Amino acid sequence: MFIHPQFDPVALKLGPLAVRWYGLMYLLGFVAGLILGRYRARRRPDLGWTYSDIDDLLFYCVIGVVLGGRLGYVLFYKFADYAASPLSVFAVWEGGMSFHGGFLGVLVAMVVFALRRGKRWLVVTDFIAPLVPPGLGFGRFGNFINAELWGRPTDLPWAVVFPNVDALSRHPSQLYECALEGVVLFALLWWFSARPRPVGAVSGLFLTGYGSMRFLVEFTREPDTFLGLLAGNLSMGQWLSLPMVLAGLAMLYWAHQRKPAAA
Repeated sequence: MFIHPQFDPVALKLGPLAVRWYGLMYLLGFVAGLILGRYRARRRPDLGWTYSDIDDLLFYCVIGVVLGGRLGYVLFYKFADYAASPLSVFAVWEGGMSFHGGFLGVLVAMVVFALRRGKRWLVVTDFIAPLVPPGLGFGRFGNFINAELWGRPTDLPWAVVFPNVDALSRHPSQLYECALEGVVLFALLWWFSARPRPVGAVSGLFLTGYGSMRFLVEFTREPDTFLGLLAGNLSMGQWLSLPMVLAGLAMLYWAHQRKPAAA
């Protein structure tokens, strides 16, 4: 059993400016995506991506993640609260971001990017999918630093006590997600996308992989107190992940049935 050290959520202070660990994790995720994207474009010139494309793609992703993540949290998790106080939607410093909302935001951003650059939407999503997991890993590590989104009680030897919550030993579910979504999913997608694949296959594998891993980890994660468990004794995260898995499997089947141009 380990005691969470209760890190200061502020990583660095520069006068009146406070740089928070969670914001820093977002920054590291975007930087990792930029570096990996440029590396992938250099190693796979057949994909037809330039550094300028990748720089612009990152800008669109930032907008999609921030707006989608916030709106997703408002709509999926606390709609009634925010409906009663609409201006609090803009209080992002109080926390409240949803991966599934951020994911939808990025999908919309990719549509806009694809239209402006004259690229197929699935070609864009296939390129960006292997670049996403490091950012997910950094984000979950930020959750652990902030001692938030903790796990359910357990007696496993690596359990962690979060003093800001209670004295119970709990699953470090943030670290499980960091390892699965940030490391395992990245290795899987990077290996899979190293060779030409049917258009849509890489995107399908991302949806299937992330949705499955998130669904499993949710069994060790404490449900949101304001929601609890929903139908089927599943959490909101699990219900939002199921459509991703189904869509991913359908995309993989569709891509390998069609087998048009490889990407």
